Amino acid sequence: MSDYQQRNDMTTVKPVLRNSRCRFDVTGDETTMKAVVTTGNGGYGKLEYKDVPIPQLGSGEVLIQVLAAGVNNTEINTRLGWYSSSVTGSTEDAAGQSSPDSTIADGGWNEPTQFPLIQGTDCCGRVIEVAAGEDSSMLGSRVLVRACMRREGFASMENFWMASDFDGAFAQYVKVPASEVFAVDCDWSDIELATIPCAYGTAENMVHRAAVSNRDSVLVSGASGGVGSAVVQLARRRGAKVYAIAGKSKIDQVYSLGAERVLERGTDILVSLGKNSVDVVIDNVAGDTFGQLIEILKRGGRYASSGAIGGPLVTLDMRSFYLKDLNLIGCTAWDEQVFPNLIWYIEKGDIVPLVAKTFALEDIVEAQQEFLKKTHFGNFVLIPPVPNT
Repeated sequence: MSDYQQRNDMTTVKPVLRNSRCRFDVTGDETTMKAVVTTGNGGYGKLEYKDVPIPQLGSGEVLIQVLAAGVNNTEINTRLGWYSSSVTGSTEDAAGQSSPDSTIADGGWNEPTQFPLIQGTDCCGRVIEVAAGEDSSMLGSRVLVRACMRREGFASMENFWMASDFDGAFAQYVKVPASEVFAVDCDWSDIELATIPCAYGTAENMVHRAAVSNRDSVLVSGASGGVGSAVVQLARRRGAKVYAIAGKSKIDQVYSLGAERVLERGTDILVSLGKNSVDVVIDNVAGDTFGQLIEILKRGGRYASSGAIGGPLVTLDMRSFYLKDLNLIGCTAWDEQVFPNLIWYIEKGDIVPLVAKTFALEDIVEAQQEFLKKTHFGNFVLIPPVPNT
């Protein structure tokens, strides 16, 4: 157990009444909190660790003390403005080329990113305050936050993301809609739980949308990353036969998650697996391998993606697409059952967390620099300082 985890697990809270809201008194008389504020598009100089006001609740909201926050590609991409149509290379390329003074109007997910912004899509925390009129029974609960929110209901694909469209979990506290917090009853540490929301939510959404079943063979690209390793687990949970692609040094670890065959990254996929050999491809890499991934799909096969870390521009032979009756499935908005499914899997012990390393919140630059090296297996987690009690 790390020093950060020990410090986290010792946090205690006590209920008090304040302004007709139940609150767990972890802040005392403090009005500010520590947070990492992203001030604009650009390099690491755009990340400022500083004091900011503790969020004040509006109607329907709860305040969460952040116990641990995962690190994801999306925070780096948003800071870099990678989602802009002007960016044609990988996340790694964009990180190397980014100017600290750049401004990219279309660099965010949905709308132009409103800087300054507190990022942090993954949150394991404890509910310490609820808005007037909200259910106070959730006070003190350890929760995960569903980062992808559907404010217009699940019949609409319009989505709203914590840490992209409003302030997130790279802070001591975060406020979110009460409808988006899910209590979890398990023996996992806070750090382990913080690896789940974004990576596993994204993975489960793709597995669900692609209707993976025990009749399917599934190829997973980038299988040693946070999302890819989650896909391997979740596809195996549904009984699918899983093939995977990973770097040479991580092949044994991917096998340990249940993959039947793991190809070394850079291998000719068509030579190794052959045309028309798999039912489903789940791919968050894209880039130069995209064409081969389309060719290995069987007639009626499904290709699902929620990312393109290897490069967003690809070449598609439309004849392969329509002559093989393929289904190309884009996955950003999480379907309604995705997050409750994950809570159920955790509590049943159907999935395992993969913690690569922890960092103090103030060391976010070091964490993101190491993250981009892609030498780790699993997830990085940031630990905010424990508030004064």
